[in-house]
Amino acid sequence: MVGRLKTGISVLDRKLDGGVPPGCIVAYTADPASQSELLLYELTAARGTLYLTTERSTEAIRHALEHTPSAVGSPTVRQVTGETPLQEAARFVGALPDGANLIVDTADVLERADTDEYVSFLNDLKTRMLETDSIAVLHCLKGANEPANRTRTHHAADAVFDLRTEIAGSELENHLSIPKFRSGSQPTEAIKLELTEEVAIDTSRDIA
Repeated sequence: MVGRLKTGISVLDRKLDGGVPPGCIVAYTADPASQSELLLYELTAARGTLYLTTERSTEAIRHALEHTPSAVGSPTVRQVTGETPLQEAARFVGALPDGANLIVDTADVLERADTDEYVSFLNDLKTRMLETDSIAVLHCLKGANEPANRTRTHHAADAVFDLRTEIAGSELENHLSIPKFRSGSQPTEAIKLELTEEVAIDTSRDIA
């Protein structure tokens, strides 16, 4: 579809009719014990990327990117630290260039802020994405202690990508579903992925 920005992950772009619209906020939810970061790393190959890390160090992110066997870009990696993570993240977002990717890994730290402040941050983030024709991907970890503002993230997001990792018999299976997609037709089937050396369709069985 004309005007969409490719994610750089071919199987995902096909499902989304060419990619995601400029200005889009994506909430990407996954189990912390999954290989969810591999998808984030591959996103950096599509265009210039600002990679904000809130838990791991910048050195850890750079090392992971350098040793990922799949194709990746050369993102600008910055660590969000301190007692005011929302304000710090907002400063980085304010300097985002046109047509870029913004990755927040993970959003959990930001989601634990005051609700009103977090909602204001999300609204400002959306405005900045539209101003720059960029894409924001918020990596949200699933689990028993999800931040109280996770519902606000899902509500503000234009798209929700949900990665499920399960053991089926003796095999580990990854399924990516898209329960929310405001722009265009929503994919109704989950994509069965291989998350090993790169993000690709798992052809060992039918897509489920």
